[in-house]
Order: sequence, then structure tokens, then C-alpha cells
Amino acid sequence: MTSEQRVVVIGGGLAGLRLAARLGPGAAVTVLGEETHAPYNRVLLAEVLAGRYAPEVTALPAPGPALRRGVRAVRIDRADRAVHCDDGSVERYDTLVLATGSNPVLPPLRGLFAPDGRELPEGVHAFRTMDDCLALAAAVRPGLRVAVIGGGLLGVSATRALAARGAQVVLAQQAERLMERQLDADASSLLRDHLTALGVEIHTECRVRGLTTTGADTPLRGASSPPRPSSVPRGSAPDPAPQTPARLKDPGARRVTGVELADGYRLDADVVVLACGVRPRVGLAQAAGLEVRKGVVVDGRLRTGDPRVHAIGDCAEHDGRVYGLAGPALEQADALAAVLRGHDAEYTGTRALTRLTLPTAGGPGPFDLAAFGDPTPLPGDDVLRLADATRRTYRKVVLRGDRLVGGVLLGELSTVGALARTWEGDEFLTAPHDPFHLLTDDGGH
Repeated sequence: MTSEQRVVVIGGGLAGLRLAARLGPGAAVTVLGEETHAPYNRVLLAEVLAGRYAPEVTALPAPGPALRRGVRAVRIDRADRAVHCDDGSVERYDTLVLATGSNPVLPPLRGLFAPDGRELPEGVHAFRTMDDCLALAAAVRPGLRVAVIGGGLLGVSATRALAARGAQVVLAQQAERLMERQLDADASSLLRDHLTALGVEIHTECRVRGLTTTGADTPLRGASSPPRPSSVPRGSAPDPAPQTPARLKDPGARRVTGVELADGYRLDADVVVLACGVRPRVGLAQAAGLEVRKGVVVDGRLRTGDPRVHAIGDCAEHDGRVYGLAGPALEQADALAAVLRGHDAEYTGTRALTRLTLPTAGGPGPFDLAAFGDPTPLPGDDVLRLADATRRTYRKVVLRGDRLVGGVLLGELSTVGALARTWEGDEFLTAPHDPFHLLTDDGGH
């Protein structure tokens, strides 16, 4: 790539800005950022929601003039090598990079949308952007009853943050346990205990069927059911609509009053948070005729079927996998920067580690969690566990022959660095002694 070659990046998030920074100030890079906020680290939004960080603490390094804020790409003309924007401007490129990220999944809930519109009821919030975070923070006050739908990483983060603000939080999870993709049953049980100690009411194996709303055109449906015992375990979406603050702006507007469960119970709620996961934003790529499966399909050089168009971050699918995590997005941006600078570089995938700290305001101490690889053993695998009920710590690793294939750590994470390095590097385990050295405070090093 020469300094005269024009690189246009669609997406002003972590991946797009990392790529621009790696290409350097001498490159002819334009980043189209849809949000009007200064660039921020999305990973820290839960800390903002909890009130621990001010929004400005999440700021990413200033990208300089390369970033155009508040500009949305609406069409890609690959024949003309041009990106058409919603403000009427046209950005021409020699290389185009899609870093469009992902959208929150809006589940097909009865009552989520009115028959004649796509506006969410007041009091219903997604949790994906800074605007979502600020609107939710403005809506929640101590004592308010909040229902969080989704018990994965996003839902658990939102739940902990809302509990820290003093809300009465009810968490509804369709799967049989919290964070089922990252945690085994024992670790998930400890996580549940931690959230319950904070006053969170948790319902697992619980499918939400719909929302109850009230308003001029939508009368209140149904009566409140008896409380659903928290100890009872059983029980393709559009892009998110524009969010509105939970405070009622229009006396005739629909407003959420609760959630209906498939088993017939109704949970009253002043605010509902949709934390049902995310879906790659691939509309632009599809409309431009690029191959899309789960995400925009790319090869080892992060190219689509059009060699002038690349994709990185949450929207990219490499080797059949969409990561949706910050670590892989940064690695892809670094790899693509090397490719565009003419190096013989290739992205081969990321061995991603999930890490979460659930801080405490009052109540039990901070709850640290890390998970990597596959914590579910296959026949013949060796499983090592260390649990301390007093210190509320849990460590588990799965060994397949002489390799570490997965693990979960909760509580004290002093070993996570060494374990992660061993796993990320796919290293042979050469220690000749008791394999429990992997779970000691220095990870065996």
C-alpha cells in the first residue's frame, strides 16, 4: 500500500480505529463512524452503567481527522469503488474495510412492537451502545424493578451493573444455567450464588413469551401473576429501533409494565433490558453482493470475494467463526494493517479468553471470572479442579493428552495469566510432576 492509496473504513469502533492507528498518520485513511460520541471502549459500558466510570473514562485514543463522526454508510458501489453516505457525501476507495460491528438481537416477543410501527415501548432498552447505556442509566433509580432478558455475558454484566445502582433486578435466562457458553455447571452455580447474594432474582430454563404494555392505544393486558419462585429452575430479528428514555415523554405512548413467561407467570417490571446477544451487521455487505453466512466471509488475509474489500471485527466470519469479542477484533485489525502495508501476513484465528470482573458496592466481595477454550471434557480427557468454599474460589482445567484445551477460574485469578499463555500458545505441557501445578498461584512457572 502506498500513501496515495485511499483506504475507507466503515465503522468507528475498536477494530476500525485500531486499523487506522496501525496504518499510521501518513496513510490516506477515512473512517466512517455512525455514532456522534467520541470513540469509546464498548467493553467498559457496564462500568459506566454501574456508575463506577464516567463516560469519558472509556474514550479510545483520539483518531484525529481520519474519523468522520455521525456519518452512516448507506450503499457500497463496488464497480465505482465508492461508499455513499446518509449525508449525501461519497467516499471513494482503493481499499474498503468493513468494520460494521454487530447489532443487539431483539427477540420475537409479543408486544415488543406495535402492529403499525417499529418503536420499542418506553422503558424497553437494548444494551449495546453508549446511547443505550446513558438512556438506561437515566431510567434506573434505587428500588425500580428491572427485568433483564438473557443470562449470557452481556446479560450478567448488565444485571450486576443495575444491581449496583440499587435496582430490584430479575434475570430471565432461557438456558439451564447462566453463561452456559463459557461456564460449566459448577462455575455457573457459583455465579448464580453471587448474583443472588446481591438481591438478584434469577429464573433459568425460563422462556419469555412477551411484554405487557399500557398506553392510549394499548391497554394493560392481563393481571399480575403470583411471584414465580426463584428456586424453580424450569419454566431473525430486525435492527434495533431508536431508543427513548424510560421517562414517559408522551402520555399516550406505550410503556412496558412487565414480562410474560411461557409458563404463565408474569413479572412486573418498570424497565426491561434486552440482553439476548448480538448479530453481525452485514446488510451493507449483502446489498453489495458479498458472501455472507454468519458474518461477512473472509480468508486468511481478511479479504472478501472482492480483493479490494476486507472485513474485520464483529461483522467478519473467518474459518466459519464469528468471535464477537474485543481481542479477536484487535488481532484482525493488526493482521490487516500488516497485509495492507505489503507484509506477508495472515490471520489464522484467535484463541480468545473471556474475562469479567463483577465489582461490589456493599455486599460480597468482587467476583472475578475467566474462561477459555472448551471447559466441557470429552471421554478420555483429564479434568483438574480446585474449589475453596470459604474463599469462594473455583479453578478447573481440561487436559487432552499433553495439551491444555480449556478452563474456568472464579474468584482469585492469580493463575489466569500463565494458564492463558499456555493455552493461547497451544504449548505442550512438559512439567514432569503433579499436573495440579497448573492451578497453583504461579500457574506452574
